[in-house]
Amino acid sequence: MPPPTILWFRRDLRLSDQAALIAAAGEGPVIPVYVLDDETPKHRKMGGASRWWLNHSLASLDASLRAKGSRLILRSGNSAQVLTELAKETGAVRVHALHHYEPWWRNAERAVADALDLCLHDGNYLLPPGTLRTGSGGLYKIYTPFWRALSEHMPPAPPQPAPAHIAAPGKWPESDDLSGWNLLPSKPDWAKGFSADWTPGEAAARERVADFLDEAADYDHARNLPSREGTSRLSPHLHFGEISPAYVWNRLAKAKGNATVFLKEIAWRDYAQNIICQFPAYGRENGRAAFDTMAWRDLREARGDFAAWKEGRTGYPIVDAGMRQLWATGWMHNRVRMIAASFLIKHLLIDWRHGEQWFWDTLVDADYGNNSVNWQWTAGSGVDANMFVRIMAPLTQSPKFEAADYIREWVPELAGLPDAAIHDPETAGRRPDGYPAPIIGHREARERALLAHRKMKG
Repeated sequence: MPPPTILWFRRDLRLSDQAALIAAAGEGPVIPVYVLDDETPKHRKMGGASRWWLNHSLASLDASLRAKGSRLILRSGNSAQVLTELAKETGAVRVHALHHYEPWWRNAERAVADALDLCLHDGNYLLPPGTLRTGSGGLYKIYTPFWRALSEHMPPAPPQPAPAHIAAPGKWPESDDLSGWNLLPSKPDWAKGFSADWTPGEAAARERVADFLDEAADYDHARNLPSREGTSRLSPHLHFGEISPAYVWNRLAKAKGNATVFLKEIAWRDYAQNIICQFPAYGRENGRAAFDTMAWRDLREARGDFAAWKEGRTGYPIVDAGMRQLWATGWMHNRVRMIAASFLIKHLLIDWRHGEQWFWDTLVDADYGNNSVNWQWTAGSGVDANMFVRIMAPLTQSPKFEAADYIREWVPELAGLPDAAIHDPETAGRRPDGYPAPIIGHREARERALLAHRKMKG
């Protein structure tokens, strides 16, 4: 029997369209391994909501591997050290893995390659980040030309099926017990409502795609209406690699009607990775240097407002509904994410990095590229961003996007109010005693934000 090959899983927890698995299985026995590495990412280790998802996704992956005659080995620690030790234990000489582009994973790949024969494959994105080049040879910074260039290479190659069988090594190495990793919260179990909304795993991801096929043509309109199920909810499945973007693209491109708007959202994932390849510290450093002098409120002064935002107690119903949905389900409707992020940055004048960190910890789809790029787009600090002076008005956005039923679901104190009052109960004179007054008026907040922006520009 030839020596086994190690298959290193990270954010690619699937068997289909998995180039690293296909290559490893073609060489002989395979040892699939997932390393819980909190050392390499340092302050970017997975947040609590992502760990909940990871627990269930790993259990699903292990079951899928066992159906193919294999199993998943779990180890914890520094990735390069763990894989090197595993290779010594098993006699493996080669590691297959998919490319990852977060700065800590790029560091880990270099460390593994220094110790072992590391074979990296593509498959987490429509095109490998860094592939598309401008006319001058640089990487794209602006989304629209990036999308045009990407479109010329689409559709992606048809996804490859999973191997019919995965050969096992003569002897399996020891594995950690998944429950011993304590990925699930218990004291308290703040994720107890997650299971009602989510089923992690490759099979569930494919079901999501199938369910969305008939809805994709209306996505351009429905995605903005939080009271409707108009989004795909594929983001955590894509983030954890339970399904490949190539699979999603090829299925959705054949959907009824025009799915182009949705496909542009899939392309946004590629764009975000393209940005963090150029700016690895994008999660903590402004894309526009001018924002380094922005006079954000000191969090010691603004701590009460920050807490009210996190808890969904701002007195702005659509913001509060979104923040409560986030806490209860680990996810927030995309339109409401923009409103809630804008409110923190511009109404409360709190540094976008505090919001980015909160989303990192509470989103099941917390993705370094997407999260960083989206927050900087909203703040106006990104290399491609909305202008800071365009300040969303939550009390206008709420009725515009028909959010009444969404508010009723997530802010039960307001459930009895009619549509005419629920978006702005304070002005309507219908605010219940148990619901807070707005923590700041829209006009006052807008004037404060614009003043801070003028001072920043000098």
